[in-house]
Amino acid sequence: MNSAIRSVHARQLVDCKCRPMVEVDIITEDGFLGRGCAPTGSSVGMFESCVLRDGNPEEYHGMSVHKAVDNVNNIIGPALIGKDVHDQKAIDEIMIELDGTPEKKNLGGNAIYSTSIAAIRAAAECEGMPLYNYIAKGPVKTVPVPSFNVVNGGHYADLTQPFNEYIIMPYGAGTIEKAVEMGINTFQELERVLTKYLGHKPEVAPSYGYAAPSEDPEVILDLMSEAIENCGYSGKIAFALDCASSEMYDRHNDTYLLKGSRVNSRQLIEYAKHLTEKYNFVFIEDLLDEEDWNSYPKAHEAITRTNLLGDDFIVTNMERLKRAYELNALDGFILKPNQVGTITEALQTYDFAMEHGLLATPSGRSGGVIGDIVMDLAVGLQIGFIKNGAPRSGERIDKLNFLMRAADLNEGCKLADISSMLKF
Repeated sequence: MNSAIRSVHARQLVDCKCRPMVEVDIITEDGFLGRGCAPTGSSVGMFESCVLRDGNPEEYHGMSVHKAVDNVNNIIGPALIGKDVHDQKAIDEIMIELDGTPEKKNLGGNAIYSTSIAAIRAAAECEGMPLYNYIAKGPVKTVPVPSFNVVNGGHYADLTQPFNEYIIMPYGAGTIEKAVEMGINTFQELERVLTKYLGHKPEVAPSYGYAAPSEDPEVILDLMSEAIENCGYSGKIAFALDCASSEMYDRHNDTYLLKGSRVNSRQLIEYAKHLTEKYNFVFIEDLLDEEDWNSYPKAHEAITRTNLLGDDFIVTNMERLKRAYELNALDGFILKPNQVGTITEALQTYDFAMEHGLLATPSGRSGGVIGDIVMDLAVGLQIGFIKNGAPRSGERIDKLNFLMRAADLNEGCKLADISSMLKF
């Protein structure tokens, strides 16, 4: 078998939010195809790998990615011809060296990441197996518990809800099929509960959950609790929260928005602690600003009834995760490979987490894609729970179907037992 790279070709497509993205094909000498594309997020950390866009207002309002495509076709591709797709580390290191910047600003993180995905997918194709089996080096025994982003915060006409995502997780399901059903049933019941509360149907938010009906987090959590109870799932579904607090942080006066008022980090930590004592949370993500290194250890010490995870705070960067670990600032991180820009670097961060008893929680991006590699990583790495998004749009439904399909195709594969990860 000749698994050397014969050709590398990139093109511009669009993601689920109709924003241009890079897609890359790698074909080996024996004709095996690996294809990768780079999703983008709405809540984007300042230390994420660069998404290189053209800035031409005449095309997609400046969002086109022809420069990144050209960088793949004219710079990255020629440098990778003849390299073995099984040597992921070498391929990624070539691209990192070609770019020469920590944030991959020259060639574009979207160009490099799409190529990195294409390489590992081509390697799996050479071996004749699904990518998650290639990552696991054989059959998988579990699939992760999915979570569902059901209410979305942000700025609306009549209110601002500072917390970004209100999430449900069916930790008490016995099978992946039941977990998916519980999430969907609760999401659909929540529409009825919100309609009754609002007097009209809830608005669909940009991330496809329901628009937040209140500035008060407890009002939202109570409505979610009502939907869970109506479905008969009390004691089997818990909450999670993505605060994305950098989005609502004011650096000039060092305050955060909460229920229409500005509060300091100590007050926000106290409020989050109160929430975890009133409700069962699997995790709280990005409680504080991505540069609030002083307050995260205080939050971790104070809040003991849930897992504190870092997303914008860590950006899947091993050095940032190492610093957070040394400060005892977190219980884990959100695994988004496109944040750091290559599969190799993402797996290095994952390995550090596993070696130091930290959680790694894969997540898609709001500008998602069908066939997102984070699902292969989640299943292949045998992770306990993941973030799936709202059960409404195609690329999010694809993630749920992926889990059920993987469980069916791997004999004896079960839903992960996450009881040891819960703190409530």
